[in-house]
Amino acid sequence: MKALSHLSSDIKQYMMITANYWAFTLTDGALRMLVVLYFYELGYSPLDIAMLFVFYEVFGVITNLLGGWLGARIGLNHTMNIGLCLQILALSMLLIPSTSLTILWVMVAQAISGIAKDLNKMSAKSAIKILVPSDAQGQLYRWVATLTGSKNTLKGVGFFLGGALLSLLGFRGAVMVMACALLVIWVVSLLSLKQDLGKAHSKPKLTHILSKHSAVNTLSAARMFLFGSRDIWFVIALPVYLASEFEWSHWSVSSFFAVWIIAYGIIQTLTPKLTGIAHSLPHGVHAVMWAAILATIPLFIAIAHSYQWHSPSVLIIGLLCFAIVFAINSSIHSYLIISYAKVDGISLDVGFYYMANAMGRLIGTVLSGWLFQSYGLGMCLWVSTIFIIVSAVISIRLPRQALTSQA
Repeated sequence: MKALSHLSSDIKQYMMITANYWAFTLTDGALRMLVVLYFYELGYSPLDIAMLFVFYEVFGVITNLLGGWLGARIGLNHTMNIGLCLQILALSMLLIPSTSLTILWVMVAQAISGIAKDLNKMSAKSAIKILVPSDAQGQLYRWVATLTGSKNTLKGVGFFLGGALLSLLGFRGAVMVMACALLVIWVVSLLSLKQDLGKAHSKPKLTHILSKHSAVNTLSAARMFLFGSRDIWFVIALPVYLASEFEWSHWSVSSFFAVWIIAYGIIQTLTPKLTGIAHSLPHGVHAVMWAAILATIPLFIAIAHSYQWHSPSVLIIGLLCFAIVFAINSSIHSYLIISYAKVDGISLDVGFYYMANAMGRLIGTVLSGWLFQSYGLGMCLWVSTIFIIVSAVISIRLPRQALTSQA
């Protein structure tokens, strides 16, 4: 405690924002795994399970657009705390008896959770730029990578936790534990976060939610296809495939996804070192190069799967390789958007970018259920490859040098 008292207020705020983001992410990852495994166990088809997440992603798109505007008007501390409150509400909705858990009810709960998640993420990512001096772009890159990487590592732990809690406590018991833990974090956050963090000097109009910065627009389009490429196989197809074709238990499926996300998060944290931060900061050329490398991985897995060439081994090893390269792509994107965004009312640009991110997840989620149910995992991987190629082509339009902080 004595050591903490000597830290600057900005560092303390960064730590509080990070802790808040961590706690939320842990429950978000666990809830997603709980819903996929529990409803598959109840006999829902892959497409039915995908539909459970449609509202989650649809409202994520809306939330990022309006949430960025809201954050600029009332402050990021308020939007972050609203997100926590809504997640507690979403978890509470799932505590009713299983016989009453209709598809519509779960979709509404997932919609509220989607709103909560994107308010929390937009607030956390936007707040970092405010806390880092404009002439410290290297530090900004490291902080963004640390926040993003640690968040995804904990999301992986959340996948593991979801499977473990489902096995030990059942669906309702698992949800109850998460809701109570998040309630404690919410109270601490209400008492600790700085007032008016990230509030714009002038009240932005609702018409300002669409970005007027060409670099932000281009990066957002590339991000949409990048994240769509992942979720086409990751959200529904892969967990159901592992459970049905490999006959893996809930524990095994959640453990694999936990390892995947943890590795993904660790690589994101290490990206500044892996991409040579001592020499140069990321720019558009890096986004194109790493996307091109990424596209070769699902392509190779799809070919091996089509010809049944060591298919199980290639799938598992290939998807772990995908985690590593995808993490570098994602971390570069996360830095670029914070770098491109204007400081005053930063949540407007960041919100627009994460709207595109949510749109990619929405497209990927729907395609994951439909393509897997209609054509199998191989088709999901082929379409994933196409999406990554499109992302790389779009990224060619990004600035070819690192930008300084926007005023």
